[in-house]
Amino acid sequence: MNNWLQHIEFVNPWILSTLVLIPVLSAWYWFKLRNQRRKLTISTIEHIKTLSTFRSRIYPFLPILRALAAIALIIALARPQLSLKEEIVKAEGIDIVLIMDISSSMLAQDFPPNRLEVSKKVAKEFIDKRTFDRIGLVVFAGESFTQCPLTTDHRVVKDFLDQLQCGLLEDGTAIGMGLASAVNRMKDSQSKSKVIILLTDGVNNSGYIKPMTAAQIAVEMNTKVYTIGVGSRGQALSPVSRRSDGGYIFGMANVEIDERLLYDIAQLTGGQYYRATDVSSLEAIYAEIDKLEKTEMEVNTFKRYSEEFRPFLLIGLVLLLLEILLRLSVFKTLP
Repeated sequence: MNNWLQHIEFVNPWILSTLVLIPVLSAWYWFKLRNQRRKLTISTIEHIKTLSTFRSRIYPFLPILRALAAIALIIALARPQLSLKEEIVKAEGIDIVLIMDISSSMLAQDFPPNRLEVSKKVAKEFIDKRTFDRIGLVVFAGESFTQCPLTTDHRVVKDFLDQLQCGLLEDGTAIGMGLASAVNRMKDSQSKSKVIILLTDGVNNSGYIKPMTAAQIAVEMNTKVYTIGVGSRGQALSPVSRRSDGGYIFGMANVEIDERLLYDIAQLTGGQYYRATDVSSLEAIYAEIDKLEKTEMEVNTFKRYSEEFRPFLLIGLVLLLLEILLRLSVFKTLP
């Protein structure tokens, strides 16, 4: 109902101002009727004080019928119309692949509850802003794989993000492998703008593809890479070893991020390197990337209207006719 009301417009909205006359005229009618009452002195009302008929109960509602009829007719004269908008959007979105580090160090608790959960949350908020883009997801630790290919179904991408957890892959930090997998996702892309966002909290120590080799392939594929180093400075409560049951043992460990490498990858591909030391800075980084990577779109809006005065006109006439019929038949004489 509220959604319907939001799309209602009036051709003659000034006519609605006459609605204020309804309570004024109602008050005037009530005072006039009160002053016209005649008094009759009788010895007792013992036998008639409980006398009540259908006519006497209905009679006070006749003025209400007339008032409702007037309201409906005034609304009809204002000509309410339902505005139906049609938009034709001509837009070419960007192809974006998110690379997410899921090595055990992403469980460090300097980003409460941990780096991975915060990174997933902020990435989903970023996805929600990219209405027309195709988005894919690549994950890496000691190896890498494509979690979700490029798609416009952002709900699927966010579902895959929700499922991410450390321990799915052999532990380690294979930045080159993760970047190579993301670039491979772009090989069939026809988009004029291709972007990779690489998020990691460590130093490349695994994989058979060097990070700068993967970055050079990205350049050849005309793909821009934004790199994000996530982690506070100094030390953080992080996994330091594993128990026999697979659980992690936490202890204070130095935060080590190869910022030089991430900077070089971004510079080579035309992107930028960012360092996120807390939740707010990570949110700000994604917000800045969102602003930098915008596509221009052409939106043509058409409006068409459907006349909605007929129901109000019908209601007003029916109520008015009912009031006249009752007054000329049932209430022709005093009740």
